[in-house]
Formats: sequence, C-alpha cells, structure tokens
Amino acid sequence: MRRVVRQSKFRHVFGQAVKNDQCYDDIRVSRVTWDSSFCAVNPKFVAIIIEASGGGAFLVLPLHKTGRIDKAYPTVCGHTGPVLDIDWCPHNDQVIASGSEDCTVMVWQIPENGLVTPMAEPVVVLEGHSKRVGIITWHPTARNVLLSAGCDNQVIIWNVGTGESMITLEDMHPDVIYNVSWNRNGSLICTSCKDKSIRVIDPRKETIIAEKEKAHEGARPMRAIFLSDGNILSTGFSRMSERQLALWNVQNMEEPMTVNEMDTSNGVLLPFYDADTNVVYLCGKGDSSIRYFEITDEAPYVHFLNTFVTKEPQRGMGYMPKRGLDVNKCEIARFYKLHERKCEPIVMTVPRKSDLFQDDLYPDTAGPDPTLEAEEWFDGKNGDPILISLKNGYVPGKNREFKVVKKNPLDCKGTKKTDCFRTTALRSKSEAKMEEILKEIKSLKDLISSQEKRIIKLEEQMSKVDL
Repeated sequence: MRRVVRQSKFRHVFGQAVKNDQCYDDIRVSRVTWDSSFCAVNPKFVAIIIEASGGGAFLVLPLHKTGRIDKAYPTVCGHTGPVLDIDWCPHNDQVIASGSEDCTVMVWQIPENGLVTPMAEPVVVLEGHSKRVGIITWHPTARNVLLSAGCDNQVIIWNVGTGESMITLEDMHPDVIYNVSWNRNGSLICTSCKDKSIRVIDPRKETIIAEKEKAHEGARPMRAIFLSDGNILSTGFSRMSERQLALWNVQNMEEPMTVNEMDTSNGVLLPFYDADTNVVYLCGKGDSSIRYFEITDEAPYVHFLNTFVTKEPQRGMGYMPKRGLDVNKCEIARFYKLHERKCEPIVMTVPRKSDLFQDDLYPDTAGPDPTLEAEEWFDGKNGDPILISLKNGYVPGKNREFKVVKKNPLDCKGTKKTDCFRTTALRSKSEAKMEEILKEIKSLKDLISSQEKRIIKLEEQMSKVDL
C-alpha cells in the first residue's frame, strides 16, 4: 500500500512562547524602515536594535537578564545614524558587528558579563561604503572575515583583524541589494537584488558563476539563502503579490526545482535555516506566524510541516544557533520575537517520551572554532565548519580577546590616518591608566602590611598588660 502520510521526525514539531517573566520587557524596538531582523542572538547574549535619539544604538542583554529592562540600561551607541543590521561573530560570543545609516561598519567587544556603562568606542571602524550599510554577515569558517553590503550597491569583504577592506565587488548589482548569504564553507555567496535577480558569486575571483533573472516576478523584496547541499532557497512575491518559496539548483538556474505559493500578505519573508535538520523557518515581517518546512532530496523537495501562530505581529526575529539550545528538552530551534515594546522567546520542540539524548535530532553541529585564519581564506583556501557534539550540552570555552593589529599610523592613507592615531592614542592612554592603577594597588598593599604589623605589636602589648 502506498503511504498516505509522509514519514518525518519533524512532523510534530510544535512552538511555544515562554512565560511573561522570561520575556525582555519595556524595550523600544527600532522603527526604522529596513527589512532586516533587528535582533541577533548567541548562547550568551541577545542584541536588539532600538530607537535612539541623536544616532543609532542597540541593546546587548545577557540571556538570563529577563523581565523589565530599565530605561537607563547601557547601550552600544557609537553610530551617528540609525543602526540597520547586527550580527554576532560565530567564532567569538563577545564580538558583534553593526552596520548603520552613517555609512560605517563597527565591530564591538562586549564584556563577559554584559555592559555596565554605555559603549561608544568600537574595537574597529570599517569605512568604505558611500551610502548606508544595511547588511552585515560574518564568514562561517574563517576568523575575522566580515562581509558588508550597502545602498551604494557594493559588497565589501573585510579583514577585521587588520581593519582593511580586502575585496570590493562593484558593478555586479545595478540596484539595491536585499540580502547576502554565504554557503556552508564560505567559498561562495548568493545575493538577491531589487532588479529581481539572484546571483551566485565567487568573491575571491570577483566573478558571477550563476544568475537567475526574474527569480520572483513581484516588485516587493526577495531573500535568497544557501542550503547545506549547495542549492538555493528563495522567498519573494509573484506578479499577483502572492508570497512564494522557491528552490534552485546552482548548476541549472533556468527553472526552479519547486515553487510553493502561500498567501497574499505583503510582509517580507525572512528565512532561517537549520543546516543540521534541513528545516527552514519563514518569519514574515508584520506577520503573527512562523511557518516551517522540511527540505528533502526527493520531489517535491519542500514539505510543509506546520505553522506557529500568535496574536501579536512580529517587528523582527532573532534565531539562536544550535549550540545554544536545551538538548534535554528536545528543543530544535529558539526564536526571539520582537514586539513593539518587548522581546519574546519562542521555543520549537519535538515531542519525545525518553529523557535520553536524541542522536537523530542533534547530529554534530558547527562549533565556535574557526577552520581558517583570515589570511588563509583570502589566499584561496577553503574549509568546512569544525563540528561539535551536543551530547553533553554545549559548554562555552574561553573566548580569546579580539585584537585589531593596525598598520603603522604613518602608513595610513587618507582619512583613516586620524583613526589610526586615535587608536594609538587610546592604547597609550589606557596603558598609562593601567600603570597608575597598579601603583595604587601596590601602595594599598604596603599600607595593609604596615597596619598588620602595628596590630600584632598592639596585641602583644595588651597581652602583657593583662598579665
């Protein structure tokens, strides 16, 4: 007999919003009109772009700091224009990059226990775009490689360790870039653009290796992401403004492998992809639902699983990496849904009766260690992610300090000279301050030891008096 219902271990995945006391309340989520997710999460922190007067800012909260967030809570506030996109470094849970309307990219190192005072000085400022920077994404396997794309229709790939732009992709996109996605080992990128084309680009050779014009015929924004097998998944709109989900084979992009039509809502669908389980979650901006699909090798390739529905529409969405999930509760995804004034975690779970570790739900996943150094990647090397097992839960290691080794200030060109001098001046100032603190500690230690001697002497005198 032909099986009527397709077998899948993810068929019964269900979503559940956490209780109110585990939400992050009283946050003024940014109102800027830009289709990014406004939220970035890792196993230590949740970062949220917020409304800020006189510039751009975002909040960085330790995951455990739930409840009402004080209005005076310190922010990361170094940008002079609204922040449009943020992304945590996959190889260091304390490093985050931000792109802004002020045309700069900034990289920040967050203290281990979160912010105590507002942070206005980034570790490095990356200048190279002539218009606002709306897309930021770290390389998945090489340390300190960061990609940014701006409204100047350029893609720049930076070596953050030296603060230099290494690759600039110009004249490839005639219009605004909607999104950029790395493939699994970071050797290719795919982009979606306002001219309705999806392009697959080899950034180091600076060549377009595949292109599909009019991937989605609607006028509203598209998204395109790489899947782990090298295919591309895209979301967009049909000519009749129906939302679509399509799958493309990079080797032959003439026709899509499959197209799913969903509904006629006008919110842009943000895709979040789990490479380990091949499940893709679609979150529409302004929607109040999350749809999820399983991608398989057999036709029809994309299988609808379920929809998680809430009452409130979402302003943005953060997606927790696999190593931040609770494997004991069979949690396979966790989202951080942004409302107008709060952030609400949503947990996706596969119901299982056993308390034992479920190997089939948790294959080895990409760990925090980089496979390559930045220089190796720019020289042409590739490397797949270093995988880790989640069997005993993820235990974060010690993050090594993020350092930027600038060139000699005298070698700097143009406007960047002032930045280099500023960095050198800051370093010498902090060294002088450290010396001052050490001197103070030494004098305090001397004072304590002299007081101890005096106390011993007095005690001896007292004992003689008693006798």
